[in-house]
Amino acid sequence: MNVIRIYIIGIFVLVGALLANLFAAKIQLKSWYDLLQGLAKELSFWSQLGVKDFLWLFLIYPFLLGLSAYLGNLIHQKLF
Repeated sequence: MNVIRIYIIGIFVLVGALLANLFAAKIQLKSWYDLLQGLAKELSFWSQLGVKDFLWLFLIYPFLLGLSAYLGNLIHQKLF
């Protein structure tokens, strides 16, 4: 695989994750960091997650990361 392509996609995923985490914090949703940190303290942390948190963590967040990877690949195709 082309190293430049992987790098460009990686940059887009990184920026996408940063923006998504900022957005989650802004609207008071749990991030993966919050989830893992909470589970490390107590396994009952699952009960502190609401439906919005589950939708964010397991549907919307992965979709946004996939979208950022797709955009990174698209930009690579346009440039090279």
